Amino acid sequence: MAHEVVIGIDGGGTQTRVMISDLEGHILSYSEGGASSIHKDKDAHINVQQTIQLALTEAGCSVEQVKGVCAGIAGYESEEDLTWVTRLTDLDDLHCPIEYVNDSVVAHAGAFLGEPGIVVVAGTGSIINAINENEIQIKNVDFQHYAASAARFLSYDAIYEILAGNIEQSDETFIHNVLAYWNVENKDQLRDLAAQGFIADRRERDKKFGEMASVVTYAAQQGSRLAQFVCDKPMREIMVGVDILGSFFESDLVYVTGIGGVIKSPYMKTRFIESLESGKNKRYQFKNPEMSAVSGAVIRALRKLDIPVDDNTIRCIRMHPQSTW
Repeated sequence: MAHEVVIGIDGGGTQTRVMISDLEGHILSYSEGGASSIHKDKDAHINVQQTIQLALTEAGCSVEQVKGVCAGIAGYESEEDLTWVTRLTDLDDLHCPIEYVNDSVVAHAGAFLGEPGIVVVAGTGSIINAINENEIQIKNVDFQHYAASAARFLSYDAIYEILAGNIEQSDETFIHNVLAYWNVENKDQLRDLAAQGFIADRRERDKKFGEMASVVTYAAQQGSRLAQFVCDKPMREIMVGVDILGSFFESDLVYVTGIGGVIKSPYMKTRFIESLESGKNKRYQFKNPEMSAVSGAVIRALRKLDIPVDDNTIRCIRMHPQSTW
């Protein structure tokens, strides 16, 4: 007998991750594709549609068997975004309920499994998302607050500091690696490249800068004072956002987790945990995510169909290797 299934989509970062589950939580397939956000790829709708089709094929399912979809999409911030967000799942014969949310929402669902807490996303993008004891969702962007912890911003700041001459002996290896990354021989050539805007196409420029962030965080871990300064600045901004959202919780103790390549890098994770210990509005405790964002999307898709997500369901989802980070 054909399975009735749900589709979970995590469109955070530079990839789309699609997971197909039956209604009991057995994972039938998992696929990855290109970016889901139009801000990162003008062909985002093709990326997502192809990734869904690939997952359906691997699961041996037809579109008609899909009973619900939850899509967490990076860059989905307002009703105006629905013009491009809904296009991502525009497949023939897909007529089931579809929930569109920001990618931080499915990240929270996976990280806390419906329990209260704060998720700090710092990778390709940056957002802080909280759900309190009354199941009220609050994001830092609701306050027009932004923590510039997205990968590309670390890279921009590092280059600006280098060009401004804010360097010392501990930064020599870091500067050498930055010059090599941009394929230039010295700071003068880097300055000339910067004066031309680096790369004309914005998406390609953001991608290049985003990929350089690992050079910055690694240098910070190795002791570069400049790289540490660049990494510590957004960490302070993150804590401002955490404390703002923390004030909406009734409990004195609030659990916080971090998701994304920047916040999970060794230097940033250590600084994050240290920073949480000196929170102002609450006592914060770091907690590793329970499950991955795409698993969170599956959980939300099941719950939207009023299907109980119990311990057995979670156990079934956990059996798949991509269910955790």
